[in-house]
Amino acid sequence: MKLQNKLLAEFLGTFWLVFGGCGSAVLAAKFIATQGATPINLGIGLAGVALAFGLTVLTMAYAIGHISGCHLNPAVSVGLCVGGRFKRTELLPYICAQVVGAIAASAVLWVIASGQQGFTTAAGFAANGYGEHSPGGYSLAACLVAEIVLTFFFLLIILGATDRRAPQGFAPIPIGLSLTLIHLIGIPVTNLSVNPARSTGPALFVGGWALGQLWLFWLAPIVGAALAGVVYPLVAADKPAAPTLSKEDPHRATELVSGV
Repeated sequence: MKLQNKLLAEFLGTFWLVFGGCGSAVLAAKFIATQGATPINLGIGLAGVALAFGLTVLTMAYAIGHISGCHLNPAVSVGLCVGGRFKRTELLPYICAQVVGAIAASAVLWVIASGQQGFTTAAGFAANGYGEHSPGGYSLAACLVAEIVLTFFFLLIILGATDRRAPQGFAPIPIGLSLTLIHLIGIPVTNLSVNPARSTGPALFVGGWALGQLWLFWLAPIVGAALAGVVYPLVAADKPAAPTLSKEDPHRATELVSGV
């Protein structure tokens, strides 16, 4: 597959992840309707947003996985590169395509969200944050640890699910479900990133504090992903057994020894 095809797929896939995931948080997490004089929240809430992020990856993995590998995330690309699953020469182009896709999705989301009276990015616009900008008021240290650990396990699951020894054709399911799970854990802590591109798009539109805290949401996911890239090959290492010579089929025995 040509590199330009892969980059276009990564752009579109990351667009879908940010638009679907952050869009669910901005547009649908809280939706107040009234029944008579009684306000009712018909929004999807934290669980719905977590599911939306998982569904974006699940659907795109089947749509473009055979084209680009469906990374949609600079940390994933780094982790796969460290783990020996991805070409170093394609790392920077992939990251650029992912970041541009995230920014484009955030721009479209801003156009839609700003069509509602009273909209303001001061509410956060699904940006990630720590300290006073953490949804649950978690400290910098807590947010750093959460992002590293959750990204580590996300990459561990990706590396395991896409291992050639794993059941074939099912990888998008555990990957999408794992992203849902880590959002259920991490949204109260940082609004959950585990994806520098996803963090960059909304931060550019919020500005100020979001840009000032963006460094953490590049550093922590990349560290967590790189650690997984180192650890998984150690966990999955399997020394192949020596081939057994066969009296019945000496020609086949020669093929096994030669590796042909």
